[in-house]
Amino acid sequence: MNAVLRAQALGYRPMAEADLDAVLAIEQQAYPFPWTLGNFRDCLASGYRCEVAEQGGELVGYSVLASGAGEGHILNCCVAPVHQGKGIGRQLMQRLMASAKEYGIATLFLEVRPSNRRAIDLYEHLGFESIGLRRGYYPAAQGREDALVLRRKL
Repeated sequence: MNAVLRAQALGYRPMAEADLDAVLAIEQQAYPFPWTLGNFRDCLASGYRCEVAEQGGELVGYSVLASGAGEGHILNCCVAPVHQGKGIGRQLMQRLMASAKEYGIATLFLEVRPSNRRAIDLYEHLGFESIGLRRGYYPAAQGREDALVLRRKL
């Protein structure tokens, strides 16, 4: 099945309330400290740009972007663990960057765990640069983990 999915094009559409169970399932598989259903509902209710990626009718990833005053903040960008390493995350990020320009966003920001080297490598390859550190930002098994703050001017 994965070989078939890999050959099928990725489709995108706005996230809907009906997607939240599938989105939450991916979130819980991907992160030891996942967002809650309420977090996703709040993002939808706030009018954030929430989008899902599908392949062969299966939801394989999603993204959440908040914007204001010419700045965008990538709040979440996630690919189902079974589909990671296939370029889907890169496509989601490229799509976020392209749509950000349409929203009048000149600069994108995001936070990432320093322990998430794979994500950091992707973000750096896409032109993001580290501009700071948020101490104790993320919950972790042994207390809290810092977050690197990354920026990409568009």
